[in-house]
Amino acid sequence: MKGLKKKRRIHVIALAAAALVVASGAWAQPAAPKAQAPVLVTSCGQSPGPLKLTVFLKKIGIEYDYKADATDKDLAAKKYKTLIVVTGASLKGMGAAGVSMKDELTRTAAIIDAAKKGGVLLVGAHIEGMARRSQGAEAGDNSDEQSIDAVCPRSQVLLIRKDGDEDGRFTAIAKKQNIPLIAFEKNLDIEGVLKTLFGR
Repeated sequence: MKGLKKKRRIHVIALAAAALVVASGAWAQPAAPKAQAPVLVTSCGQSPGPLKLTVFLKKIGIEYDYKADATDKDLAAKKYKTLIVVTGASLKGMGAAGVSMKDELTRTAAIIDAAKKGGVLLVGAHIEGMARRSQGAEAGDNSDEQSIDAVCPRSQVLLIRKDGDEDGRFTAIAKKQNIPLIAFEKNLDIEGVLKTLFGR
């Protein structure tokens, strides 16, 4: 009798929890696939974000190459297993590289197409927070949002700093495309996030 009561109690708790999830609009996202080395890291928008990411890849001993303007030819030059594209447009960075946002979007589309075709895991990252999404933007300049649109909906995993998702931009993309989203509070947390992603 006690066992039956206990089972009923557990069942009631489970139903209540399920109702809470539905009521709160919580999202049961899929598990993130395990990333493998070697890794090619690049940018979509020439922001300094990728360099910050490589610091932690090096720290935990992940084999990687970084090339801000990596192309599909670079991806084919080595048997990369993971491609990390860091979103975030920098007008200063693009100016220094002598490229436009249109150039960046064309290059990014080509390397993502190659990754998809070659079975390379695509990780989309935005690690500079909301400041990057509005930094230096003039009226009508939506280059950062173009960068996000070019990469995130096509990614297999998203690495997002929480303060960059204040408006729910990345969460909405992840839900719509059913992409696992790994969020972190501050850049120092990237090390732990990468260890989990690479199974270290």
